[in-house]
Amino acid sequence: MAVATLSSRSRRACAEAASVLLVLLVIAPSVAAGGDTNGVYEPCADAAVQRGDGFTFGVAFAARGDFFSGGVQLSPCDGRLSLASKGAKLAVFRPEVDEISLLTVNTSAAGGFDPMVYTHEEP
Repeated sequence: MAVATLSSRSRRACAEAASVLLVLLVIAPSVAAGGDTNGVYEPCADAAVQRGDGFTFGVAFAARGDFFSGGVQLSPCDGRLSLASKGAKLAVFRPEVDEISLLTVNTSAAGGFDPMVYTHEEP
């Protein structure tokens, strides 16, 4: 039975190749993940996005009348509504541009979330 042995020069070359491979394996994921240039994580803030960026948006769940002030329907981001003090729920998402496939709302939070509470109500 023949046993192959490596010379010290061959072992050194293999070690160098392994080192280069290890560096590439460490660097490659960070280069691939480096595409998100959007640093805005506030759903009510303005942001410019491009393909590959993440963007943050929120969905507010409250009674229909909670979105009105003085007979005018306002944005959920408008502080005059005081949605938090009215028990509104907020779901926040951060998908990547061109990669929205499924959005879910966590219904297991304290007290749970029942969407029927927020439907069929007049302002």
